[in-house]
Amino acid sequence: MDNKIVFITGISRGIGLEIAKQFINNGYFVIGTSRSKLDLNTMLESDDCLHFPLDITDRASVSKCLDQLKKIDKLPNVLINNAGITKDQLFLRMKDDEWDDVINSNLTSAFNITKLFIKFMVKKRFGRIINISSVAGLMGNPGQVNYSASKAGLGGFTRALAKEVAVRNITVNCIAPGFIETDMTNNFSEDELKNIFNQIPANKMGNSRDVADLALFLASPKGNYITGQTISVDGGLYMS
Repeated sequence: MDNKIVFITGISRGIGLEIAKQFINNGYFVIGTSRSKLDLNTMLESDDCLHFPLDITDRASVSKCLDQLKKIDKLPNVLINNAGITKDQLFLRMKDDEWDDVINSNLTSAFNITKLFIKFMVKKRFGRIINISSVAGLMGNPGQVNYSASKAGLGGFTRALAKEVAVRNITVNCIAPGFIETDMTNNFSEDELKNIFNQIPANKMGNSRDVADLALFLASPKGNYITGQTISVDGGLYMS
């Protein structure tokens, strides 16, 4: 593959940032987005990267991003839809905006960004699309009807699109992380952690590197014959 360029949404921290680090260490030019401004060159210790402060639910802003990438000849051949939010609430108390915001940020945004680049991948007859989902989309989670629905939707999005574009040498896959060590999980109490570990056969949380390594594999020639799949990275939490 010539000109290895990856576009990653939600790059500011956690899984998104770790994915960026692994890709840049493997010869990719990294383009990342987040809602806020950040110094991606310093964070990745490289000049082979570019950051866009972008609201990926805003289609007008997304379109402007494409125009800028065309000007500098940096259209990606690998796309990672990682950005997402949670607004947890029991369904009976869930407000309309808590549903709408999560669906728009987690699912509709993947449509917006993928629609932006897919035609160029089809024209080049090459592409790798990786959607970061969650085991919540596979097994459900109380208090997360909105989040679980958005992540389950990503799975359907992945399978349908994979069937449409496989003949053009474009793979579309989904990674479903389980409990991953993040800023949020660092605040869990001992009792909460014990309850979590009791649910995981591996008896431990994963880390962002576990997800990033799989994303790198799926983007590489070694993942050439894998498409339409949702692969869990969860220590055995969910087994189908």
